[in-house]
Amino acid sequence: MSAPTYLAYDYPLLSAFWTMLWFFLWVLWFILLFRVIFDVFRDDDMSGWAKAGWLVFVVLVPFLGVLVYVIARGRGMGKREIAQARAQQQAFDSYVREAAQGSGPVSSVDELARLSEIRARGDITDEEFRRAKELVLSGAGQARQPGTAPTSPASPTSSTHTH
Repeated sequence: MSAPTYLAYDYPLLSAFWTMLWFFLWVLWFILLFRVIFDVFRDDDMSGWAKAGWLVFVVLVPFLGVLVYVIARGRGMGKREIAQARAQQQAFDSYVREAAQGSGPVSSVDELARLSEIRARGDITDEEFRRAKELVLSGAGQARQPGTAPTSPASPTSSTHTH
């Protein structure tokens, strides 16, 4: 029988460092290769034949093809990447704005539920709740456009009766 071997002694720290470095460079190479391939298809200024030519060049001679592509078209590659990122950000911002605005006007049931919660917390009195409920039920508190002043009909308690 042979003596047991210990992996830690057979693989020193510097070799582990070099292995991690080569693995990192290998992953970095594939990221760069795929970014170049995606950029070839993303570029609207190139014709179909030019895209096919660059793709064949990058696939058949990968190191030279990627190096030549980055040197020849690197600046445009960065501009296209920035334009795509801005378009995605604008699409996300518009989605957030649409979602924040809601799907439409608030219904009177939702308004009454919110008023009931406010009254239950004790933030408004029963009299204030009653007046707000009358406004909601009369339709005066709904469907206001942002930036317009609210309209309030004459409250039944504020009108004077002469007998």
